[in-house]
Amino acid sequence: MTEARLGFIGVGRMGAPMANRLLDAGFKLIIYDTNESAMAPLVARGAERAASPAGVASIVETVLVSLPTPWVVRAVALGKEGIIAGTRVKTFVDLSTTGPRVAAEVAQALAAKGIVSIDAPVSGGVTGAEKGTLAVMVSGPSALFASLEPVLRVFGKVFLVGERPGMGQTMKLANNLMSATALAITSEAMVMGVKAGLDPKVMLDVINAGSGRNSASQDKFPRSVLPRTFDFGFTNELLYKDVKLCLDEGEAMGIPMIVGTAVGQLLGVAKASQGPGADITTIVRCVEEWAGVEVKR
Repeated sequence: MTEARLGFIGVGRMGAPMANRLLDAGFKLIIYDTNESAMAPLVARGAERAASPAGVASIVETVLVSLPTPWVVRAVALGKEGIIAGTRVKTFVDLSTTGPRVAAEVAQALAAKGIVSIDAPVSGGVTGAEKGTLAVMVSGPSALFASLEPVLRVFGKVFLVGERPGMGQTMKLANNLMSATALAITSEAMVMGVKAGLDPKVMLDVINAGSGRNSASQDKFPRSVLPRTFDFGFTNELLYKDVKLCLDEGEAMGIPMIVGTAVGQLLGVAKASQGPGADITTIVRCVEEWAGVEVKR
């Protein structure tokens, strides 16, 4: 990259820690978010506030976005005051989870304006964003990837998974389906064990020493379920969205997603009963309520 200034749009739960890491690394940031209070801490650290996505894209050549849904990404990229209306931007880097079809649509529209689109969704949650330990799944031209890699390494470990727009998104959806499945099945297994009289802490120790260990048993349950804090940092609504995107892609490709469909149904129950804004670890409460027990210390 030739300039030390970057644009960053979407400085919420995931975007804010990533933007902070870029500031720590010495990059100058031009930022935008619809939430004024979300921008304030970054402005206090020296970031410059812009009035719109187009405003950001008229100041810098590279704009990164971290946004909650495909529809928001499409609006920010292609709307009347979107990145496409910028006068300086050359590269659009999407750190969000949009699914491959929206990624391809955005890439095609931006290409008509001479803007190269890179999809680079991340995995690892808020903690990973804060610590710089995210997995960054990139698809785009390999030559451009080489110039962007030093920026993306600020967030964690970077993988070039393909050059075609949307391949990074496909990788992210596959990852999140597996993560959601681990959370769902661990919830069922833990509730069953507790109802049978097993100590949940001992259960996790055994599972994590054996073949059943997974991201939920190693991290989410010890951190957020046993202490009943339910604060892993990702919402039911967003995980449900990710799983539905994955199931839709599987259906479009003619792939039977039998287990994934069941996981999506349980996530739908959690979203409805625990609330769309509730933490994903509250999925265990659905199973607990049916079983009449709680998984706790």
